[in-house]
This record gives sequence, C-alpha cells and structure tokens, in this order.
Amino acid sequence: MSTDSTLRVPSYRRHKPTGQAVVMLCGKDHYLGRFNTRASRAEYDRLIGEWLAAGRCLPKPESDLTIAELALRYWRFADNYFRKDGQPTGSLDRIRVALRILRQSYARTLAADFGTLALQAIQKQLAASGRSRRYCNYLIDTIRRVFKWGVAQQLVAETVHRALQAVPGLRIGRTEAREPGPVALVGNDVVDATLPLNRKAGR
Repeated sequence: MSTDSTLRVPSYRRHKPTGQAVVMLCGKDHYLGRFNTRASRAEYDRLIGEWLAAGRCLPKPESDLTIAELALRYWRFADNYFRKDGQPTGSLDRIRVALRILRQSYARTLAADFGTLALQAIQKQLAASGRSRRYCNYLIDTIRRVFKWGVAQQLVAETVHRALQAVPGLRIGRTEAREPGPVALVGNDVVDATLPLNRKAGR
C-alpha cells in the first residue's frame, strides 16, 4: 500500500476544545457535529465522498471560481481520462490547445461570468487564426465540454453551460475560417502499380 500522503484519506478526529468531530480538507477544518456519533460519521462520509469525486478537492463556491481554476481542474481530469494503455490520446492534445486559448483571454474571469459573448469572441479569434473551420468548431465544442464537466462537479451553474449551447458553430461560407483543401485523386499510374501488389497479398 502506498505511503504517499497525497493518497491518504484525511482522518475523522476529535476537536478537543469543542468536543466536535472534525476533518481537514484542502487546508480547512470542517466540523461534523458531536464526536463519535452516527450523524457526525455520516457527515464525514458525505464530505469525503464529495472530496474524492471532485479529484481530492472540494467544490469552490460558484461565485469565486475563476476560469484559470476551472481549466486546471478539468486538465487534471482529462490528463487521467483521455489515455489508452497508459498513453495520451489525440484528444488530449486538442484539449490542451482549447484550455490554453481559454486561459489566454479569460484566466481571471469568474466562471459564472463567462457567457455567450465571450465564447463568440474566442470563436472569432480562432476563425482569424488560420485554423480550419472544422478544427475551430472542435475547439469551441471542447470549451463547452469544460463547462459541462464543471456543472457535473458542482463548480459551475447549469445555466452557464446551457447558455453556451446557444452559440452556433462556424458554417461553410459564413466565416473567414479556411476550409480544408479537397482530397487529391490518386493517379491511374499509382492505381495500376498498386493492383499487382494487392493481388499478391490476396486482397
């Protein structure tokens, strides 16, 4: 069993001056009621359950959470979730890009204050950056997912995420974002050269 202190669950203990049960989470004491009672034990289990579900931190009041803090918490989740056989998937690179763009302009903005106009401003910035329309839409969808995750973790009000859904994606012919070039056709000489190889391989 690991002895790493970061993996230990904070203990249920008695606060001598008051006789209450207490547990310290995220550097703060949380009082649970009279020590060694069923109610205080149940309160301890509830707090520890929420603390573990939130990645070993307690939800911060929605009014205080900044975009930078939301992005950091989502990255910690994504870095563990978007892996296959221990290796990061391609989604993780795109998430990193989306979070960087989000933080560049809105790091100090409260998550509760991030709305449709802010998302549209990022969308316009992406469209003018030379990225393809499809990739811009992917990054905007990723930012929406960050807020959806925040709702699930009780970090962001559900109304914030619902409002962001109202921002449409970039449409063909209605944006300055570039369209990927057409896929080039394979020449007949390449096809003719490949066919004998496919026959030998039994295809």
